[in-house]
Amino acid sequence: MSVRALRHARRAAAVGGLAAVSVAALAAAASAHVTANPRSAEQGSYTKVSFRVPNERDNASTTEVRVDLPTDHPIAHVSVRPAPGWKVTVDKTKLSTPVKIEGGELSEAVSRITWTGGKIDPGQFEEFDVSLGPLPTGVDRVLFKAEQKYSNGEVVTWDQDPGTGADEPEHPAPELKLTPKAAATQTAGAVTAKAADDDGSASDGTARLLGGLGLAAGVIGAGVGGFGLARGRSRS
Repeated sequence: MSVRALRHARRAAAVGGLAAVSVAALAAAASAHVTANPRSAEQGSYTKVSFRVPNERDNASTTEVRVDLPTDHPIAHVSVRPAPGWKVTVDKTKLSTPVKIEGGELSEAVSRITWTGGKIDPGQFEEFDVSLGPLPTGVDRVLFKAEQKYSNGEVVTWDQDPGTGADEPEHPAPELKLTPKAAATQTAGAVTAKAADDDGSASDGTARLLGGLGLAAGVIGAGVGGFGLARGRSRS
């Protein structure tokens, strides 16, 4: 290989390596967001949501996390799992219009959950579990706007609509997609119908078996009776 060709090869390798590092850095940045897990749940159901909070800074620790719950589609029952080393504060807001729920009306709902006193060091993440339900039925998603505070005084707000396209905003809000309840109901109905068919087939099989055994018993009985009659005649 000539000297010129060798130089071109080295230059191409350097450019390729730089591109790979850039892609890896972008991928890491895109994944290091505050997220709600699982990403989807059934409308009208109860579910546990884990808010995953990674530390995006190399020189500071996360010292406070705040998550806002929507009040335009309030959630009646909210409970928080204790997180070791963290103090949790739950704030409620009076609703401008009470919402009818099973057993009465909902006049106030949890609007904000704040975790303080703990620490998420660089290169680490924490998960904060919240039980929610029943989830809204009139929308296909719920956004939980969040705020992350660092030990150096920096505050990062995660409140942008993540949208539906490939271009994700810089600070997307944690999102929980809601799937129609009918889909799960249809699936359950299909499973029930299949179980009924299986039970019916088993019952038919059992009936056939019992019928066959009865017929065989009848044949054997007739044979035994005939043998006894013939023996009696021979003796006489």
